[in-house]
Amino acid sequence: MKKEWFVLQALTGQEQKARDSILKRRVVEEMEPYVDEVVIPTEKVTEVKKGVKRTINRKFFPGYLLAHLALYQEDGKLNEKVWYFIRETPGIIGFIGGNERPVPLSDDEVATIFHQAEDRQTKPKPKVQFEKGETVKITDGPFMNFTGTIDEVDPERGRLKISVAIFGRSAPVELEYWQVERA
Repeated sequence: MKKEWFVLQALTGQEQKARDSILKRRVVEEMEPYVDEVVIPTEKVTEVKKGVKRTINRKFFPGYLLAHLALYQEDGKLNEKVWYFIRETPGIIGFIGGNERPVPLSDDEVATIFHQAEDRQTKPKPKVQFEKGETVKITDGPFMNFTGTIDEVDPERGRLKISVAIFGRSAPVELEYWQVERA
């Protein structure tokens, strides 16, 4: 029995409930041979709230799950039992890639998604992305409440070089992403 990866659309914000429901129901309804894994791709993101820097997990495909299923029989026909099992799961809207005959992800697509997920788990990225030339307000440090213009963005280190006007002159200041906000 060949299992392939499929994309399932879930109600936004209900991905975890839908995943848990599939995993729980597969045992009760004896679907373990057909339903293997159900994954919600996430990434680590750093954010600052009320002056506290924290790292959180965020879905990078909100509203979607990846499921490793034996949806097709050896003869290529749709396995109705698996089809209805997934479609009748609370929180699941349906399959992506054709409602009558869902198209599995290619091996390359699966590898890319899991590689992205792994990279995004090991290297937390800032929740907010900045661009050169953007005006920002400094929210932490000795230049707090000053505004400046971004001269350089270093996404690898999560740092910015900002030109700040001090005493009528422009001075370069290097700060971390979490120390600024959009002006």
